[in-house]
Amino acid sequence: MVRFLSIPLLVFLLLFNVTETYSQSVQSQVAKFNWLLRTVDSFYVDSVDVNKLTEAAIVKLLSELDPHSVYISADEVQQMNEPLQGSFEGIGISFNIFRDTLLVLQTIPGGPSEKVGLMAGDRIIYVNDELIAGKGITNQDVFKFLKGEKGTLVKIKILRRGEKGLLDFDIIRDKIPLNSLDASYMSDDKNGYIKLSRFSATTTEEFVEALKKLKENPKFQNLILDLRGNGGGFLKSAFEVVDQFLGFGQLVVYTEGLKSSRRDYVAVGDGIFEKGKLIVLIDRGSASASEIVSGAVQDWDRGIILGRRSFGKGLVQQPYYFLDGSMIRLTTAHYYTPSGRCIQKPYNDGVDEYQNDFSERLSHGEFFNKDSIVVNDSLKYATLINHRTVYGGGGIIPDVFVPIDTSLNYKYYNQLIRKNIVNQFVLDYVDRNRKELKKEYPDFETFKKKFSVDDSMLNELWKEGAKKDIPEDANAIEFQKDYITRHLKAIVARDLWNVSCFFEIFNEGDDEVIKALSILNNPSEYDSILKGEK
Repeated sequence: MVRFLSIPLLVFLLLFNVTETYSQSVQSQVAKFNWLLRTVDSFYVDSVDVNKLTEAAIVKLLSELDPHSVYISADEVQQMNEPLQGSFEGIGISFNIFRDTLLVLQTIPGGPSEKVGLMAGDRIIYVNDELIAGKGITNQDVFKFLKGEKGTLVKIKILRRGEKGLLDFDIIRDKIPLNSLDASYMSDDKNGYIKLSRFSATTTEEFVEALKKLKENPKFQNLILDLRGNGGGFLKSAFEVVDQFLGFGQLVVYTEGLKSSRRDYVAVGDGIFEKGKLIVLIDRGSASASEIVSGAVQDWDRGIILGRRSFGKGLVQQPYYFLDGSMIRLTTAHYYTPSGRCIQKPYNDGVDEYQNDFSERLSHGEFFNKDSIVVNDSLKYATLINHRTVYGGGGIIPDVFVPIDTSLNYKYYNQLIRKNIVNQFVLDYVDRNRKELKKEYPDFETFKKKFSVDDSMLNELWKEGAKKDIPEDANAIEFQKDYITRHLKAIVARDLWNVSCFFEIFNEGDDEVIKALSILNNPSEYDSILKGEK
């Protein structure tokens, strides 16, 4: 007989930890669920997996609450936490699987692999005497082979161009940082740019360090903070980022729920960027912690929000763990921007409708026209300094709207990207030409000024697409050529240097970045927008 008594006990412990006022009605429901499991286990016609049934019941229960209260199995918990904790333990490389072989793209500076001399372009053939090349290796396989506890040894054999035979390396695993900051650079003489991909445990340190480095430039005055596609993370990290922009005592955000008393998060120190002009970029992928940042900046009229309406997640989740290592993330409060608005979009019509929000926005036309954004007039608020109108109940609406790039609707190049043809093509190109490229372009600035994607390179790419049954589309190529050449050049830069170089090149033709720079370089326009005059 399957042992099942521990499952109701786990449910009991979970509920008991949630509240000390363990109600009579909840006790009766625990007993009811316990009785159900006993009955099924004792009398059901076929054998049953009680653990699986219990997990399904938990998932169903949480789905009746809201779209963000979720169950996470024990196996998923560790993988879920790594991007937010900001580090993992391994050998310190970024990689790609190229022609069924593990190819080193970069070694992380100061990491174990760099210390022993592993190089970009190296192909890892053996790990601990096990052949991994040519065996259909996956990303999960790579993690299994190369990640491990700090201080443990991993032996690898690599193939390097220009070297005869395989080279042996003994690498001692160590703690490897997972950066949340993708890019930081000067966009022009006086305007800096920082892109955050998430709000993790290391975000504040990364952000402050990048901002201080930008401020070392005597001409630096203004900042573009790019939160597009940033789905959130730790509330604490979002608060600490905003704290760099606001003065002492200014409210950043507060949280409150029916069974959770109000908690205020107030700027506590002298921010290192309280005076310069600030523009925050957002889009539909900007959610949760990103909306805390953009909401505070907007409500205090501290800067301009530019782009398209954000996702609309104003709910706070707390983790509660089962004894087996699994957990639930339970919504316990709403968060509110300084003006008092909750930007959570409606979810009463069910999870499916909630997830179809993108299609609804597309059908309304709001990606192309700000006037098509649906607002709730009953959730109208005012900014705290200039008293501009802002809305709750459906994401952060930008002060300056920039429509989505319609050239992205052309499917041809998107197909090449989705089929991994573009990435593999550039990997092969860089791999074949690495020495020549490094010789001709010894540093990124030289590459940025002089390298260009020529027609012969493009024709090679079209041929690779044709091999994978994606025929060349002349009309799409003509319409998207500027975008394609810029994208390819950016990928080459990323593979030769780092991801920040990718964005520095790609953003040269990015509509939102171009618009932001235009506003920052026109002080009267910037001031008019903040005052609600434009």
